[in-house]
Amino acid sequence: MLQGIAFYLLSAVAVASGLLVVTARNPVHSVLWLILAFFSSAGLFVLLGAEFLAMLLVVVYVGAVAVLFLFVVMMLDVDFVRLREGYATYLPLAAIVAGILLAEMIMISIVVVQGGAAADAIAPVVATAEISNVEAIGRVLYTDYVYIFQAAGIVLLIAMIGAIILTLRKRPSVRRQDPGAQTNRDRKTSVEIKGVATGVGVTGKELR
Repeated sequence: MLQGIAFYLLSAVAVASGLLVVTARNPVHSVLWLILAFFSSAGLFVLLGAEFLAMLLVVVYVGAVAVLFLFVVMMLDVDFVRLREGYATYLPLAAIVAGILLAEMIMISIVVVQGGAAADAIAPVVATAEISNVEAIGRVLYTDYVYIFQAAGIVLLIAMIGAIILTLRKRPSVRRQDPGAQTNRDRKTSVEIKGVATGVGVTGKELR
């Protein structure tokens, strides 16, 4: 009974926050509603027994992606009023696409409930008392899908390096540090000794 109440409560919060992400006028509020949707989805994963996916959703999406969105929205001076000028123009097309997606989700849900799509499916790996959910996922991920996992990591690494190279621009007017020159400098190039006579300053003028 408690699990059913928690499921319907988290589902209602997730759906409502998802709608508010799209309909909110303030982009900062949209990101905050998105974070709430992520937390609600993480709660649903916990109810399904997939605590690893719930932790992944909170740590990666809430702790990194959503916070990045929030900082980008708050730091960039974007004219959101201008961006919303074509909202009414594309609203009919968006309603048609949303209706198609909703119909597909309803059809898939009906087929799954009737057992047609899941009749021939392989039974998932169930966590037992000896094997936790994280260990079960790790065994499947690093045995059956190890090459695909490594390939995905290489692709992400290449994408990260490419993004750094594309955004790294050297400007001649900007002064940058040279760690090699700073480390290899000696006393002759970094220290200059001035011989100052008594009663005369560095500029050579007599002090009074």
